[in-house]
Amino acid sequence: MFRKILIANRGEIACRIIRTARQMGIATVAVYSEADAEALHVREADEAVLIGPPPSADSYLRIDRIVEACGSTGAEAVHPGYGFLSERAEFATALAKAGIVFIGPPPEAIAAMGDKIESKRLAQAAGVSTVPGHLDVIPGAEHAIPIAREIGYPVMIKASAGGGGKGMRIAHNDAELRDGFSGAQHEAKSSFGDERVFIEKYIEQPRHIEIQVMGDAHGNIVHLGERECSIQRRHQKVIEEAPSPFLDAETRAAMGAQAVALARAVGYRSAGTIEFLVDRQRNFYFLEMNTRLQVEHPVTELVTGLDLVELMIRIAAGEKLPFRQDDVRQQGWAIETRVYAEDPTRNFLPSIGRLVRYRPPEGESVRIDSGVFEGAEISLYYDPMIAKLIVYGADREAAIGQLQDALDGFYISGVRHNVAFLGAIAASERFRAGALSTDFIAEIFPAGFIPPAEPVAADRAILIAAVLAELKLRDNELASTIADHDALVSSDLVVRLNRQACAISVRPEGSAYRIESSDKTCVAATDWRPGLPLLHLRLGDAILTVQIERLAGRAFRLVHRGVVRRAQVLPPRAAELAALMPEKAAADTSRLVQSPMPGLLAAVVVAEGQEVKAGEPLVVVEAMKMENVLRAERDGKVARLRAKPGDSLAVDQVILEFE
Repeated sequence: MFRKILIANRGEIACRIIRTARQMGIATVAVYSEADAEALHVREADEAVLIGPPPSADSYLRIDRIVEACGSTGAEAVHPGYGFLSERAEFATALAKAGIVFIGPPPEAIAAMGDKIESKRLAQAAGVSTVPGHLDVIPGAEHAIPIAREIGYPVMIKASAGGGGKGMRIAHNDAELRDGFSGAQHEAKSSFGDERVFIEKYIEQPRHIEIQVMGDAHGNIVHLGERECSIQRRHQKVIEEAPSPFLDAETRAAMGAQAVALARAVGYRSAGTIEFLVDRQRNFYFLEMNTRLQVEHPVTELVTGLDLVELMIRIAAGEKLPFRQDDVRQQGWAIETRVYAEDPTRNFLPSIGRLVRYRPPEGESVRIDSGVFEGAEISLYYDPMIAKLIVYGADREAAIGQLQDALDGFYISGVRHNVAFLGAIAASERFRAGALSTDFIAEIFPAGFIPPAEPVAADRAILIAAVLAELKLRDNELASTIADHDALVSSDLVVRLNRQACAISVRPEGSAYRIESSDKTCVAATDWRPGLPLLHLRLGDAILTVQIERLAGRAFRLVHRGVVRRAQVLPPRAAELAALMPEKAAADTSRLVQSPMPGLLAAVVVAEGQEVKAGEPLVVVEAMKMENVLRAERDGKVARLRAKPGDSLAVDQVILEFE
């Protein structure tokens, strides 16, 4: 077994690998960029080596510097994690030349499966079902049009070297194909240094289901069951679960057999994932193979009881798999959500800054994989993931309940984040029913993620939490001066939730309070104290968690089950007066194009004085490894450019003005 390994990665996956290595008695070496000098993975490793400045091209993607770090520290093997160099065959080759073991598959397997065109050809040869398409490189958009017409719209434009949703576009007609083709080429070249793209049929309303495979150097290859990864945004997975609520035993067995056949055809060893698209009739089609550990591997670990990182290390050290296919069992249900620094109310644009408060949930059925800590910085240079929240239950219903409770208790401040958005997904009837597809988010939130205007079930807990919080504040402020405590809290009040008013009466009942409204009565209690971000509410036999922040004007911001509300608890007369107050008018920014995120102005595609039509591209802003095209919201004429390509942009910085 290895005595020391180097982790060629950062963030939560580096911390995850360090954790298993420590349990195995293996020393670890972290590598880091200047931006990550204080990062958690640097703190947790036994040693750490600086490998370059913040841009990943100058640090985490520098093969020579990582090989040098192995030499200087005596690391015998390298675990690449995922992303960065994990699927670069030249990295595995360079390590082998230096006498260092790559904890992953052979370079030949990486190269074969890393090329999307070649991998589909190999899959077809291995008898694996594939999506109809044109498996040759297409030089330009005009060459693509007759091919797309022959396949039949809609089609998917895909980067041959792609992954993680980059270099992918859907086209429903010739115009969309022309527009998407050049964008896919440019993004592919920027992300992978390879602008080759191809076209295949777009399967409508598909589910994304993948099979985890594991192979050793002795010819043993098994699959560890499936993961459902259908809930995606911009082709990036958001929620994953194991097993899938859709597959039957026959389909599961067939997919597993084909996944093993493909892995065997390329001489695979280590952990890998065969991804499939599955239509409504349970027909499945090979999508791609990821020759590395997946972000969502924890759900497989929880339902199989296996440590995939440990297996990868043992296989790389020459050991045999300690089990056979018949020994693999899936028990219970696991769900993973990816917690990102992004703003769901602004089209999920990335957010950067310091984690002023970071309080992840805890519990026996809750697992947090994270590379951050309270006070850590979310950097402009890397993926905006804050953490992965993984929960486990005896069945899917129990796992969803665990997920909802954990999300309610996941408190983050200092950056925008998607916790409430994830909570809204978990609370949706369609998710609970398991009616998933890759179009799930677009169909559930067609206008983007906004709090529901109409009252919903979560509002009851939010209303009661607001009342109890107000009583606690009053108790703190006035109890010392008022002898009759019951008089203090026995009163008629009005709760305003986003300007919708509800009249209630409150009176003490032991250590709790009886809260009555026109249609409902309940007894509720809390041990919340002003300043705490979480209010634990005892409501009957249930214990609920509501996130709470104080706002100006004696108001609260409360979050529960993905519902975000502003609440005020007022005496009746004060509520009447508040209802008469006009809404504050927002500043007119209709003539301005502002940067929706911090980033780099990659391109300006219009000029001063140019007439533009609604929907036409104006500028391209690059942030968190993604290109974001800002388009005209209406017809107009560009009056003035206020930024130039290469400029660093702040949130809401004006880029151009219209007349």
